[in-house]
Amino acid sequence: MYKSTFAILITTKNRKTDLAFTLNKIKDLLDRKDVVCIICDDGSTDGTSDFLKIEYPNIQLIQNPESKGLIFSRNRLLNLTTTEFAVSLDDDAHLNSTIALECIKEYFYNNSDCGLIALRIFWGLEETKETTSNEKPHRVQGFVGCAHVWRMYAWRDIPNYPSWFIFYGEEDFASYQLFKKNWEIHYLPEVLVHHRVDIKSRKQNPDYTLRLRRSLRSGWYLFFLFFPLEIIPRKMAYSIWMQLKLKVFKGDFKAFQALVLALIDLIWSISLLIKNSNRLTQKEYEAYQRLPETKLYWQPEKLVLSLKNRTN
Repeated sequence: MYKSTFAILITTKNRKTDLAFTLNKIKDLLDRKDVVCIICDDGSTDGTSDFLKIEYPNIQLIQNPESKGLIFSRNRLLNLTTTEFAVSLDDDAHLNSTIALECIKEYFYNNSDCGLIALRIFWGLEETKETTSNEKPHRVQGFVGCAHVWRMYAWRDIPNYPSWFIFYGEEDFASYQLFKKNWEIHYLPEVLVHHRVDIKSRKQNPDYTLRLRRSLRSGWYLFFLFFPLEIIPRKMAYSIWMQLKLKVFKGDFKAFQALVLALIDLIWSISLLIKNSNRLTQKEYEAYQRLPETKLYWQPEKLVLSLKNRTN
């Protein structure tokens, strides 16, 4: 018997301001009797833990004395969870829907094969005024890490996220594992999340090369962990060619550095890839590819129409 219905799980590191904003936005959820909140402070040095102890004493705080990475921290949070469902949020993302938890619970109860719910996510520094969507719930390939909901029974049915990925790729890793176990991932547009990120400016960030390196290698790790062997060479060649064509040949030498380092990472990780592989059969691979793609970004329909009109 579960003690509570929902856990809200957040991992954070040195982003006390973002975290404080998120917690203020979801304070009504935190006060509910059917909700517990667990936060993992991944080695912050900005006073995050002291802030939480003073301002939010009812939140369960766990700490990594030294930073262990996002994926390691997400595993810690999920493996501590004793609720029926777990809402995983980034520290710069918050639920915009006032009846979000009711919608999530009802959807899970009505769809017993659904092991994870992917939410509708708006990316942008400013909150959108247009929040409605005409989209309908449906099955998809995967989910976005910044905001999703686990049926905890499904989480316990698959391996932990691969902490050796460090950052990026854990969502697809879990998606393939769920698929192999016959759990479905469903997109639920009824629940809107605001992810307070300017994705266009990320290229100018000092960690651009590191992020690209980790993004590339995680994608390649997934090829070797899950794809049929005969498909991997073509996928690798295409991935490398697109990086060269779209970035390196256009003068993005940071991308070339990331590409080389990611290839070295891949070689060093061969033993881990062999040990953890859970390869799809050709039939499973084709069935997975037929699923609708992961819903990464959402934009209000009025904004989409406005952008189309500008280009016509």
